[in-house]
Amino acid sequence: MQRRYTLKALAATAVLSGLTWLPAAHAAETIKVGILHSLSGTMAISETALKDMALMTIEEINAKGGVLGKQLEPVVVDPASNWPLFAEKTRQLLTQDKVAVVFGCWTSVSRKSVLPVVEELNGLLFYPVQYEGEELSKNVFYTGAAPNQQAIPAVEYLMSKEGGGARRFVLLGTDYVYPRTTNKILRAFLHSKGVKDSDIVEQYTPFGHADYQTIVADIKKFAAGGRTAVISTINGDSNVPFYKELGNAGLKAKDVPVVAFSVGEEELRGVDTKPLVGHLAAWNYFMTQKNPANAAWIKQWSDYAKAKKLPGQSDKPLTNDPMEATYIGIHMWKQAVEKAGSTDTDKVIAAMAGQTFAAPSGFTVKMDEKNHHLHKPVLVGEVRADGQFSVVWKTKGPIKAQPWSPFIAGNDKKKDEPDGKSAL
Repeated sequence: MQRRYTLKALAATAVLSGLTWLPAAHAAETIKVGILHSLSGTMAISETALKDMALMTIEEINAKGGVLGKQLEPVVVDPASNWPLFAEKTRQLLTQDKVAVVFGCWTSVSRKSVLPVVEELNGLLFYPVQYEGEELSKNVFYTGAAPNQQAIPAVEYLMSKEGGGARRFVLLGTDYVYPRTTNKILRAFLHSKGVKDSDIVEQYTPFGHADYQTIVADIKKFAAGGRTAVISTINGDSNVPFYKELGNAGLKAKDVPVVAFSVGEEELRGVDTKPLVGHLAAWNYFMTQKNPANAAWIKQWSDYAKAKKLPGQSDKPLTNDPMEATYIGIHMWKQAVEKAGSTDTDKVIAAMAGQTFAAPSGFTVKMDEKNHHLHKPVLVGEVRADGQFSVVWKTKGPIKAQPWSPFIAGNDKKKDEPDGKSAL
C-alpha cells in the first residue's frame, strides 16, 4: 500500500511540475519506422543497398531535428528473399514494433505478400521499385515506375530508328508476377505496333537460375530471322550469370541489344561490363546524371558508405534508381507527416496527395493527387565499360503513371484512385 501510494504521489508531482521522465513519456520520444528488405537470399544483391539508403536518409532527417520534434527509430528486419516471410515480418513490424510506416520490398511477389497485411492493419507501405502496375491500394505508395514510365517507352525506343529498329523480340524474365504481367502488357503493345506472335519469344527462369548457356544460344538463333532485341525482366543475382553468358557468347549490343528493367549500377557491380557495352537499361534515374542535386546526393552516400564501412559500397559507392525512389519516399512521408501533424495512417495518406520533392534525377517529382504513384521522368541508358550508364534518350519531363495499363482489356473501366479496398 505504501509503495503504491508513493508511485501515485511521484506521478502526480511529475505532472504538476511538467517533468517528462516517466517511462510512458520516454516511449513516445521516437517514431519507429520499419525497413523491410532482403539482406540474404537471391534478392540481397539488389535490396541490401536499399536498406542502407533508408538508414542514411533516416540519419539525415534525424540530424535536422527529426519529424514532429521526434527522432526516427529504424526497425530493420530481414525477410530473406522468402515471400511468405515478408507478410510475417510486416505483421511483426505493425503489431509488435508499432512502426508508423514500412519502407520496403523489391519483387512484386513480396509486395503482394505484404499487401493484405497492411490493408488489414491499416498500415502504410512505401514501395520503391518499378513494377507491373495492375494494382492500387490506399495503404501503398508506389515510388517506382509503372509500365508506362519504363517498359513501354523502352520498347518504343528499341523500335525507333535511333534505337536500332527492332522488329523481333525475346521477352526473358524471372518466373513470377512482375515479368509475366509486364510481358502480357508488352505483347499487347507489340501487337498494336504490328508485331506478330511468330516474332515474339517469351521465356522464364526460376529465381536464382544460373545456367543461361542454352537460352543465350537460342536467342542467337532467333536473331538470325531479323532485327531482334531482348527485353529482360530477370531479377536478383541471376543477372550476373546471364550477362556473363552474353559476353561468353559474343552477343554484342550492335547485333542483339538487351534492355533490362531490373538491372542498374548495383547489379553490374559483379560483372565484367566491357563485353556488355551498348546494352541498355530503362529507369527513372541514373548515377551519371549531371546536376547539383545528384552530385550532392552521391557525395552524401559516398561519405555515409565510407563512414559505416559498408561492404562493397565503401570502396565503390554506387547509387541507382530504387535507391533514389527510397530516398524520395522517406522524405515525402516526412513532409506528409509534418503537414498532417500526425503519423496517423489516414491523415498521412490524405497529406501525401500532391507532395513534391526535388529529386537527385534533377527533376521535381510529384505524388499524384489521386493514384498513389509518382510522376517521374523516363530515361534509357547504355552500359559503359565502367559499369555506369550513358543516357541515350529521356522524356522532357515527368510522366504521370498509369497503374491500369490501356493494353490490358477492361482497364479503361477501372478508376485511377484507390477506393479503400485493394484493387487487383
